[in-house]
This record gives sequence, C-alpha cells and structure tokens, in this order.
Amino acid sequence: MNVLVLGGGAREHALCVALAGSCAQLLCAPGNPGIAQVARCHPQVDPADPSAVLRLCAEARIALCVVGPEAPLVAGVADVLRAAGVAVFGPSRAAAQVEGSKSFAKALMREAGIPTADFAVFDSAADAASHARARGACVVKADGLAAGKGVVVAGSGAEAGAAVEHLASSLGAQAARFVIEDVLEGEEASVIALCDGERFALLPPAQDHKRLGDGDTGPNTGGMGAYTPAPILDDALLARVGAQVMGPALRTLAARGTPFRGALFAGLMIRKSPRGAADFSVLEFNARLGDPECQVLLPRVQGELLPWLHGAATGALPGLAIPLRSNAVLGVVLASAGYPQAPRSGDAISGLDAARQTGARIFHAGTALRDGALVTAGGRVLTVCGEGDSLQAARAQAERACQAIQFSGMQRRHDIGARALGR
Repeated sequence: MNVLVLGGGAREHALCVALAGSCAQLLCAPGNPGIAQVARCHPQVDPADPSAVLRLCAEARIALCVVGPEAPLVAGVADVLRAAGVAVFGPSRAAAQVEGSKSFAKALMREAGIPTADFAVFDSAADAASHARARGACVVKADGLAAGKGVVVAGSGAEAGAAVEHLASSLGAQAARFVIEDVLEGEEASVIALCDGERFALLPPAQDHKRLGDGDTGPNTGGMGAYTPAPILDDALLARVGAQVMGPALRTLAARGTPFRGALFAGLMIRKSPRGAADFSVLEFNARLGDPECQVLLPRVQGELLPWLHGAATGALPGLAIPLRSNAVLGVVLASAGYPQAPRSGDAISGLDAARQTGARIFHAGTALRDGALVTAGGRVLTVCGEGDSLQAARAQAERACQAIQFSGMQRRHDIGARALGR
C-alpha cells in the first residue's frame, strides 16, 4: 500500500524509517532532509491543511495516512481523510480534544474514573488568577495547545496568579480557559497505547527529560531525551495502567460516539510509598506518539510496524501484545543555540557520518539543506539514539555519536537515563 506520514520532525523520521521497507510508496509532508533519504517529501504541503492533505492523498493513491504531530489532528485532518475513504492512524478532531483541551481531558478522566489530580476549570483569566492565588502552590494549565509552553508548576499563590496572567497575555486564544490543579509529587513516565477504537496494545514505558539542562534545570522544552525500558514501571504496574487508564478512556470516548483510533499517550506521575509499593496518577493525555519517546520506542518493535498502524486505523488491531525486542534504547536531543526561547537557524552541522559509524540511529528534526550543506533549522535539531543490551550500553553508544556531531551553539544534556542507571 501507499503510505503518507504527516510531519517533519524526528518522530516522523523514526516513523518513516520503521515503515520504509513495508509499503509500496512512502511519502511525507512536509518532511526534512533526513526523511528525504527514505521517503518522498512534499515540503509545500501544510500537514494541518485538510484540503491540501486530501489532494495529496488522491494524487498519490494513499491507503494509509499516519499523523505525527497534534496540530493536524486538532484541525480535523483525520475526519476529512476518513470521509474520503483514506484510513488514518490518528483520532478524529473530537477525540483529539484529549490533547487539544486540558479541561476536556480532565473531565474525561473524572467521568472514566481515571486517577488524576484534583482540579478546577475557569473561563476567565481573572477568576483563574484569583483562585490560584488563594489555592497556593498549584499547577496552572492553559486549556488549548501551546507547544509545551502552557503549563506552569507554581510554588506559591503569588507565583500561580502571575503565571495565569502571563499565559493569558502570551498565548491569547489558547489561554481562553484555565485548569488549576494540585501539584503531584513523584517521577514522571510515559505510556503509549496503539488503539483501534475499542482495543489497545501497549508500547513499553519510557521516560522523557523535559528540562533543558542537566539535573532537570533550566526551562521546560519539548523534550531533551528519553529512554526505554523505564525501570520505575514494572510489568504489573504497566498492566494496571492499561486496565485503569487506557481501557476506561477508550470505553468512555466510544460511548460518547468519538472512538479513538491512533496513539493514546498518558503522561504519568509515579509515586512510591515508604514500603516500596508504586501507584500513579495521569498528568495529561496526548493524542499522538510522543517526541522524543517515539524515537526510542520504535526501534524496540520486533517485526513490521505497518500492520499495527493500519490495524489501529481500520479498527482491527492484529493483536493485543506488540512483539518487542529485549534491547534498551536511549536518545539524546541536540538542540540549537537559543532554544527554547529563541532558537537560531543556519548553523552548519558536521560529523553525521562519523556518528553513524558508532551504530547509533540519528533522526532529523530541525534541519535543512542550504547550498547542499546541512544546517540547523529549528529548536530541536537531531535525536541521537544508542542501542544495547542494557541502558548503560545504549547510553555509551549515544554518547559516542553525540561527541562526533558539531554545530555552533549546540545544546544537549549529558545525564539522560542517569536516574534509571542509579537504580
């Protein structure tokens, strides 16, 4: 079959690499220079423009569209394609509100009995700020999509009130509504399920690193690295996540008439009691594969990925347990100068051939070709993934590859996976 992947980041590069040997033709819109090595890119197509994507699908006789980022989903691309007979790995606009609206997601969790922090929803910034100041330490969330910039963990009421006012002024329409919720303590982890509207199959757990600097310092980012497996989530706890989170969410969405077909991402807070027993709460839902989680998870899938994505898209998963390799994968994000506030573009990138010789996988994100040379073209530039029979071996391979790559102002963390290795 002919397959179209929407997006142009490292997540989409990882998807294209995983799909390249399984389909007759592989297209990507808009793509990037790395993706262009395994798929035909269409940089002129806006992945969040339903009519443009539909035209491309008709011209290329696309049988399956795999949606990478959240913006096309919230824009209703999946609805338009499905109405035209194209199978889509990605939820409808209505189901994608699990990510597009924080208040929608929290209400879904409450209705489905999914464990989450206590919360309140406000339709005005003034009311949200007043409540936040009175509540004290809390989490402030702008309701709409904000590219990772809509959540603030405030340590005091004054800080929380100021956070509401800042988000309202900086995000505009995306901050027309606010969710104020309790702060949860513990350790974050990510669990992603491939869903066909009724059933789901879990990918292995992963852990992301959101802060820019070593030791979880600096501003929040889209993610500076990830690894899998995540020792904090054993098989028993993962099974509970499936039973208490994924299953209830799918059943509730289906009962509403909005079945979820695609990747349902649960961001979890894991906490352990003094006796060592583990429990969890859901921090957020996303309606797609995570980035950088996708880059470390897909290399662990044994066999072809295409039947799983097509099965989810058509309501017929091929099974409930995804075959996995026993390897460990650790990814390090290389970011541009000025990221995340004001990323710089145009810096020459060198050393990729030497990095590949280490055996590491290199996924492109913010890259471009200028006069035939590869340059930076965004915030997160590359994800460098090492593999091995242990996290330590995977980290060592990723480190060797990162040391070979150079561009001016490059930012990266050196402690990806340190918490797991410390265990």
